[in-house]
Amino acid sequence: MNIKNSKLLYFLSGIMLTIVVISISGSDIIEKKGIDDDQYPQGYKIITPHLPGAMDFAGEKVPLENFEVYERIEREFIVNTYFHSATILAIKRASRWFPVIEPILKKNNVPDDFKYLCVAESNLENVVSPAGAVGFWQITKDAGKKYNLEINSLIDERYNVEKSTQAACDYLNDAYKLYDSWTLAAASYNMGTNGISDQIVKQKATNYYNLVLGMETDRYLPRILSLKYIIQNREVYGFDIKDDELYQPYKTYNVILDSSVSSFADYAASYGINYKTLKLFNPWLRDNYLSNPNKDVYTIKLPEKGSIELIN
Repeated sequence: MNIKNSKLLYFLSGIMLTIVVISISGSDIIEKKGIDDDQYPQGYKIITPHLPGAMDFAGEKVPLENFEVYERIEREFIVNTYFHSATILAIKRASRWFPVIEPILKKNNVPDDFKYLCVAESNLENVVSPAGAVGFWQITKDAGKKYNLEINSLIDERYNVEKSTQAACDYLNDAYKLYDSWTLAAASYNMGTNGISDQIVKQKATNYYNLVLGMETDRYLPRILSLKYIIQNREVYGFDIKDDELYQPYKTYNVILDSSVSSFADYAASYGINYKTLKLFNPWLRDNYLSNPNKDVYTIKLPEKGSIELIN
């Protein structure tokens, strides 16, 4: 028997073993739970997630009585309820980051519901999109500079949760002044104010739910809404995550940096931590050194003593 046939036999044997294990496990589940074998042969039920009887975004009513709107929102409830891994991480991360984001939204008079827009954008992770949008709030370079974020090869404040949240608030307040609607302001965060304004003029409609938009923006508000209600009511949607399993906020203190740094590895060591730990709390530092000829002032976050186990 040649090597190719041996590999094929090994692969098929693995499949057969998996089928046997699944069959035995499924039968055991059915027997233990007393589930009717004819009605639920797979041993469990997959159900449509329950939608609340009334919903709102930032205090603005969601027209669930319209079947098209209802089905559009239901789709996102189904996706985010059964996309277990991403939603579990969103729930766990929300416990760490909402306490950081919420007071900044409040200070800027931006409704609290916009923290769920942040979840929809990045799942509360410092990701980079194919289009080059960065950070929790997925801010492009042009938008970041417009809203006073420093962005260069050494510093990128789009990775700074506090400063990027402030920039997002500035954008959202500008959009709300333009539309007098938080729902449209949120939609514009995805499509841009030029895109939304153009469609309002073309379609002679001023309500998000009446606009014909691209699929991404069409699904955008429903996705935010589904994340809002699932995270707020995780047990209702089957997420059995205990409070002690949630990620806790970082415990940090601040130091001021107003000079150049030749090596952030040495800088970190002077505070009893390593470079990786420094980067964990300050991801906006984009290189291992900082040239700062103008003595600009930066706030560095460092972990409180005993709040993180350092690896020797």
